[in-house]
Amino acid sequence: MTGWHASDHLVTRYADGCLPESDAWSLEKHLESCVCCALRVSQAVRATAAGPALAGIREAVLADVRETARTDTGTAARTDLHGTTRTHTGTAARTGVHKATPAGASGAAPAAVSAASPAHGPVSGVPTPARPAGFPARARLGAHRWPSAGPRTVRVLWALGPAVRGAWLPAVLLVAVGAVALAHGAGFADARPWLLALAPVVPVAGVALSYGPHADPMHEITAATPSAGLRLVLMRTAAVLAVSLPLLTLAGALLPSTDAPNAAAWLLPGLALTLASLALAGYVGLRAATAVTGGGWLCAVLGPVLAAPGGPTYELGLRLSSYLGGAPAQGGWAAAALLSAALLAARRPAFHFLEKS
Repeated sequence: MTGWHASDHLVTRYADGCLPESDAWSLEKHLESCVCCALRVSQAVRATAAGPALAGIREAVLADVRETARTDTGTAARTDLHGTTRTHTGTAARTGVHKATPAGASGAAPAAVSAASPAHGPVSGVPTPARPAGFPARARLGAHRWPSAGPRTVRVLWALGPAVRGAWLPAVLLVAVGAVALAHGAGFADARPWLLALAPVVPVAGVALSYGPHADPMHEITAATPSAGLRLVLMRTAAVLAVSLPLLTLAGALLPSTDAPNAAAWLLPGLALTLASLALAGYVGLRAATAVTGGGWLCAVLGPVLAAPGGPTYELGLRLSSYLGGAPAQGGWAAAALLSAALLAARRPAFHFLEKS
């Protein structure tokens, strides 16, 4: 239950089907946690022209559930000839519940559901019937409660996205641990410039792998939920940043180098590139946007270095010092991050249709 309730005008427009899509998604999200508004919307929908048809469908579903429960209970009673007294007693009690419930009464469905639930005693061979759509989340009979949609860990992993539960996370660990091992184990004293050159594109790659049909096999279901769009993209982006920023910064701090900026100098550039990718995604899509920003950074930093006469590592350290070191450079990255955030906010409606196909 929340402190806000939908107005009568909003409920009426939703029932008539004339509410804008974004407002309808917001209302549906609210109905998940507000029983009062859910009952009002249900009453409003039943009062429309579609009400009689919905009532007929509901009665057909309830009749099918009751018939299925009776059939399964009778089959179990006939086949489980060697069951215990407790099992047959439970079967008789459940049969009594069915007989005592008038056909078509509003409580018939919860009674039928409770008849096969473990709260009233197990029955060998009787499967628990699925809860029909539209039923309340809790059956108000005894202490029986419907199980939640899934463990909290599953819901958190779904929200965080494929990037933090797929191959991206081991790749980040490989970059960080590999750089430290290369510096201290193989005696490569100039590993920090190469890590700082790659670090800003690591969260960009994580964002590219967080949202869309190319990365998430459940994307079509996810995109149809009220939480889809910019909200879910930002949630998964925050998870990517929460993993990559401290891990790569710690790895950079453990690397010895005299020709590169400090280990935290890449944080603002990495944040700016990530926000620029999200802002550009509102125009060209997430994969194309991350390819432009991440590829542009790598070309600007590594392209001239590969042909440098003084050695790639030395030239890379000088280039990174000009790109990342000093207050002017960091101020420019901060301004770019703010500008990208403002553009992202302006393009917020475009994310309702992001990666739909």
